[in-house]
Amino acid sequence: MRIHVTLAACAGLALRLWLVLRFPVADSGDAPFYIDLAWNWLKNGVYGFQINEHLTPVDMRVPGYPAFLALIFSVFGNSTRAVFIAQAALDLATCFVVALIAARLAPEASRRRVALAGVWLAALCPFTANYSAVVLTETLCIFLTALAVLVLLDGFRPHPGAPGSSAVPGAAPALANPWFLGGILAGFGTLVRPETPLLLLAAGLALLARWWRPRDWAKLFRAGVLMAIGLLLPLVPWAARNWRTLHEVQFLAPRYSELPGEFTPLGFSKWTDTWLWRFGDVYLSDWKVNVEGIPIDSLPARAFDSSEERGRVAQILDDYNDTLTLSREQDAAFREIARVRTARHPLRTWLQIPLLRSFTLWFTPRVELLPLSGHLWPLACEWQDDRKDFLATLLLVAVSAFYTVLALAGAWMARARPGWAFLVLFVGIRTIFFATFVDTPEPRYVLECFPAVLALGAQCFAKPHAPAYESGTHLLSSTGSG
Repeated sequence: MRIHVTLAACAGLALRLWLVLRFPVADSGDAPFYIDLAWNWLKNGVYGFQINEHLTPVDMRVPGYPAFLALIFSVFGNSTRAVFIAQAALDLATCFVVALIAARLAPEASRRRVALAGVWLAALCPFTANYSAVVLTETLCIFLTALAVLVLLDGFRPHPGAPGSSAVPGAAPALANPWFLGGILAGFGTLVRPETPLLLLAAGLALLARWWRPRDWAKLFRAGVLMAIGLLLPLVPWAARNWRTLHEVQFLAPRYSELPGEFTPLGFSKWTDTWLWRFGDVYLSDWKVNVEGIPIDSLPARAFDSSEERGRVAQILDDYNDTLTLSREQDAAFREIARVRTARHPLRTWLQIPLLRSFTLWFTPRVELLPLSGHLWPLACEWQDDRKDFLATLLLVAVSAFYTVLALAGAWMARARPGWAFLVLFVGIRTIFFATFVDTPEPRYVLECFPAVLALGAQCFAKPHAPAYESGTHLLSSTGSG
């Protein structure tokens, strides 16, 4: 067992260090923004950045990840290499948390075996490992999410001495209660990515399905209150800072990361919500607004329902391209086009596009951080043009499909075990949220689901016909953890 764990750890560390050394990303996307926030906070005591040549406090991002960067910078200076190495170590630690989650979900007789499968699946996962080499929130948030999942799972197990009981381990003091501790961990995760409370929503729905009878409502209420209090405690200092410094009530961050009084083109986003589902289309539309021109010919045909509609959009974009600033009037015109398109095809906007975005979130090659095109079609052309790129992309698609199929199979095998519904709900809720309520279907948004996905996938390695659950025995006893 120890040899296998050591080999998995070495393989996982080697993969992450190879990505850090070979494909580091420190100057694209939001990375410079996070670095500025952290450095200004550390050196000047101001959580903000330069606006009109003045260092200005902001609330555009929650402070968890900049605090993580500032901690590293305080020891190693403004070194992104140090950040990458720290993230590689943190992501490797996440692999062992995944193993504990897998063991906690597994039958007693298979926990050691399933834990080992979990650590190997996590250690060799290229998608989570890849984000060790970029200055973004994913690695830290995945770690905190995994810890919260592990703690919350403990609340779903039957109380010792009461086989099959639905009782919470309520004999424990409130401060040691898994719902309270899980809420605190989710609160710290919320300071890194503000959608982390979706994890507690999944736990709450799983408990509601379990404790729907009136006699269980007191337990349901207690668990909900403890999770809510735990969630709020880490957010209170951030909210107090925003009230004192910015004179506003803000427990998270502005949804669109806008400055006070800054105009956000929501009408344009509503229009793209009626047709955009491929991640590549984000580069052609949303991420160009107020930055560069948007040629009408660069947009796909599905963005228009008729030649008249295409002409109307072309006219708006022509006016925009002259100034590279989307005016309120132009944004209102896009909002009206979106309204008409949704009224014409409501199922397309509210069902088809979210389903296609869900497909994008889970089954794209995930090459956004790698020097790969990610193109597979048309097969013959891509094979002829760049065979190495094509094969690497195809391999990543296969790996993504493998993890997904393994997780589905493991979820089916674990369907009668305590905590199963919680993990499945979490993956489903997070997917629905980002496919429906977020404008850009970035595949990295579901990486926080991977602790659950990998733990479920590890259930496929349980011994055949193992009992579903044995009460009265600690869930991690076979892995040597208490």
